[in-house]
Amino acid sequence: MGEPGDPPEGTPESAPGGGGEDEYRSVVFDESFIRAARLQEFSAQERITDHAPAVRRRPGLRRGFTRQAVILVILIVIAFGTAIYMGVRNPYQGVTARRPEPLRMTVIPLSPQGPVPGTVSVSELYAHSPAAEFRTAAEGINLPPEQHTAHFSESQVYAALTTAKDYLVESSLDPDVLTGKAVRPVRILLDPQQLDQFDRSFDRPAADGRHEAIGWLVRFDPKQAELADTGIRVQGTLRATESDADTLEVVSDHTFVYALRPAGAGSDAKASLFTVRRELHFRFDRDDLRMHQAEMLVSYVQAGPLSCSVDSAAHLHPLLAGQTPKEGGPAGTDPFATGGTTSLCGALAPGAQPSL
Repeated sequence: MGEPGDPPEGTPESAPGGGGEDEYRSVVFDESFIRAARLQEFSAQERITDHAPAVRRRPGLRRGFTRQAVILVILIVIAFGTAIYMGVRNPYQGVTARRPEPLRMTVIPLSPQGPVPGTVSVSELYAHSPAAEFRTAAEGINLPPEQHTAHFSESQVYAALTTAKDYLVESSLDPDVLTGKAVRPVRILLDPQQLDQFDRSFDRPAADGRHEAIGWLVRFDPKQAELADTGIRVQGTLRATESDADTLEVVSDHTFVYALRPAGAGSDAKASLFTVRRELHFRFDRDDLRMHQAEMLVSYVQAGPLSCSVDSAAHLHPLLAGQTPKEGGPAGTDPFATGGTTSLCGALAPGAQPSL
């Protein structure tokens, strides 16, 4: 028999078991859901009396801040405060305001006391010269042991030393730079605020202690000389110190020995050695360390064999095998001219050349 209320014939086979109520059991709303509804139906009496719509909007429930909202507000306040603190304590703030000083440079030509010795064999030249034990190319530019300072880590000191080494390699060993074909490999390693001085040194070179191309890099007059061997001999030192809490300084002191022969003369022509000693002072602030750039403070160069009477501001004009220096001393110095530099020249010691 069927349950009370069932059809006489019983529940149809197609109807869900348990009656129709089970079909809507999953959508039954509890009392809290009904109370939270934003729309409320008017009663029949209210609709007759007030001629109102069937429903009305209930005012939203006034609640305090939830825990998630409070946490979100706290996080926003912390983030905002941190941003303000980092802006005030930015370690780069004071450094970027300081404008780099112009590079001060001194170039001293060294004049030989007789004919320049030379031979066809480059290896023989090196073997009979003070550069016999020097290393070849970048292998001769060694970094000192790892170190740190009071305000700079080992990685920061290493970055400064590496940038200085890269500058020496590009400005003293790159064949394109040495032959005057390129300057960009050197330029990109400089602090951007020194680029005007750098560019003027190549556009309008002058022996004024500020705008000599040879103060920035080594390059020979391509119409006069060419490399007889790319295995340039190098020896020297690198040293890093902290000048203040925001600045590192690196001093390099290296001697470069080049084998040269007359331009276009061929491999059968005699080669000779040309020596350049470069003492460079670099300065790095924290931006320079991050950007792999350097500020040049001082460039002190001794180079020979050269003639003292020849202008070496734009290119080096080396004396090659068998040549002797031209007569005449360095250019005159005017003591009444302000801002100028004293013209200097030195004598190249016989022992500095190969003993052939």
